[in-house]
Amino acid sequence: MALKQNELVKEKVILRKVSSLIETTIKNLKKEVKVTEENLVEFKKMVWSDHTSFDDGDIVSAKLETSSEETKAFAKQKYLKSLYKIETKPYFASIVFKDLDGEIFTIYISLTYLKDKHLNNILYDWRSPICSLFYDYEIGPCSYDAPGGVIKGELLRKRQYKIENNQLVSVFDNSLNINDEILQEVLSSSSDEKMKNVVNTIQEEQNKIIRNLDNHNLIVQGIAGSGKTTVALHRIAFLLYRIKNLKSSHILIFSPNQVFTEYISNVLPELGEENTLQTTFHDYLTFFIKEYKNIESFTSFLSRYYSNQEKRIELIKYKQSDEIIRDIDNYLNDYIENTKFIDDIEETKTHFVTLEELNEMLHYKYNNFPLFERLDEIAEKLSNNFYKGSNKKKATFKKLINQAINFKKDYKKIYADFFKSEYSKIKLTDSLINSFVYQDIIGYEDALLFTYMKGILEGFNYEANIRHVVIDEAQDYNKLQYIIISKIFQKAEFTILGDINQNINPYYKYNSLEELIDIFDDNSQYLELLKTYRSTPEILEYTNKILNLNYVCAIRRNTNSPVVIRKNVNLQKSLETDIYRLMKKYKSIAIITKDYVEAEKLYKLLNPIMNISLLDENTTKFNKNLVIVPTYIAKGLEFDAVIIYNNRANSYTKKDKNLLYVACTRAQHELYIYN
Repeated sequence: MALKQNELVKEKVILRKVSSLIETTIKNLKKEVKVTEENLVEFKKMVWSDHTSFDDGDIVSAKLETSSEETKAFAKQKYLKSLYKIETKPYFASIVFKDLDGEIFTIYISLTYLKDKHLNNILYDWRSPICSLFYDYEIGPCSYDAPGGVIKGELLRKRQYKIENNQLVSVFDNSLNINDEILQEVLSSSSDEKMKNVVNTIQEEQNKIIRNLDNHNLIVQGIAGSGKTTVALHRIAFLLYRIKNLKSSHILIFSPNQVFTEYISNVLPELGEENTLQTTFHDYLTFFIKEYKNIESFTSFLSRYYSNQEKRIELIKYKQSDEIIRDIDNYLNDYIENTKFIDDIEETKTHFVTLEELNEMLHYKYNNFPLFERLDEIAEKLSNNFYKGSNKKKATFKKLINQAINFKKDYKKIYADFFKSEYSKIKLTDSLINSFVYQDIIGYEDALLFTYMKGILEGFNYEANIRHVVIDEAQDYNKLQYIIISKIFQKAEFTILGDINQNINPYYKYNSLEELIDIFDDNSQYLELLKTYRSTPEILEYTNKILNLNYVCAIRRNTNSPVVIRKNVNLQKSLETDIYRLMKKYKSIAIITKDYVEAEKLYKLLNPIMNISLLDENTTKFNKNLVIVPTYIAKGLEFDAVIIYNNRANSYTKKDKNLLYVACTRAQHELYIYN
């Protein structure tokens, strides 16, 4: 609802005052930061030049004081950066709240906070408790969780602003209507090269996930375009704001590939936070597995299937199954139970350990350690007993221990022997086993099992510094991967987001992501995001048919642009015509192919006549204006317009329907289907 003239004049006056205060605050803070940095440099110089006159206590005190001053300097620098981000767009919303005592508060909501010289709040950080009212309530009774407890009252007004260069472009009052003007304006705009923050359009269902502090672990099922990744990143920013001593370096994001990592790289900095640590599961496999020269990526694993190169479908299904986890556990339990010392250890005539003592240590005293770690503990124990902990003697005892046991740390043999054992549900010939075990490159499906087996026998690399783990595209990880991750990050909390309809792993399916709750602690919650903000109703209707779904809640307004089907056309001429027409209307266009082989062929066809980029799993920098990308690389991305292309000889079949669904749901405004 548009404002009356007198209200509009008041808002313009407020904007001028706030803009002036930001300018003054930036100016003063720049001086403070400079003085603080200079003082720190001088203090360090003084301590270093006169360090001989300090006793140990003075040095410790000086280090603590330096650390404290550096922390303050960093906080000022971070706040200064935040102010720069709102310098020309100070705030995006305001609310008027009346508490139960009748006191009325007008709250202006921004990316960061701002106080005047009397320390009164002028702008409130969107993550502060009272600002949740803007996202969660319509006009009327409301409440929010404050540090001191629940605060109840009445929401009298909600107002949204569009500000450019400190000028009020538009302002209006609204209720919590998901079709409000600001949201529709954002949705109708062209897609940018990188993902942006959405603090001014966060919806109620998204806000409940972002601000959840009650559960250790959140498992989120969200349909395509429901904002899962956006929610995850805003949740990270919220947790960094609300949880004491939590830093960006304590948070790890598992992303599907480097393209996706680059795509989301702007969001946290826009929100005033440092980017977190990021990795892929393949990165972890490469770090942990040293027995092979190379490890197949998930993308190459998928390509084997979708390009019809893989013939051992049933074997890989078994390797990817939940059933094989139990089988390997039983195999390893039996393996460990049958390990033993078969000889005494005699380092010297006086330094002698009997067979019975050694086996007692192996199976009882140190049985809470992984098997091969027990051997290290025994070696250390003997070194302590006889030589007061000599590292040299510990190495000697390790050598003697390895000569006295009936097993060896040969993970390839242990893995191969599983498939020869009674515990494997599929019986294989030695030559077939050798073909996937004794090679320079280990297949993706084997790498997961090999990592689990190795971790059970020698321990997983425990990452104590990581306090929160975010996993995107959760449906692409099987349960074994979650078990491995939970063992690596034992003290971490988790935010896991995915969509079972976008599962493109042909060997593994979830009925519901709620199944993952059993892997984590009891304080876990399963939530759903059921509204799509990405695609038009026309595109949603088409993609529903692919998987026989019934999603009807498309928030984007109709564009009257039906999905276009191209058949029996001159490929190059038709593609040129469609691409150039779309380029006149939009910023980002993708041609999405079924696999990388098709992507390469199409790139060779189009590259000589237009500026186009080809994306693969290793792409880190790219321009979204016009790209060719295989479906399994396009996951998580979105484009203004999408052209789905496949060669007729390699058309989508029923078994590929999830792959096609993923490809089509990348489109925001227009979708073209070739062949």
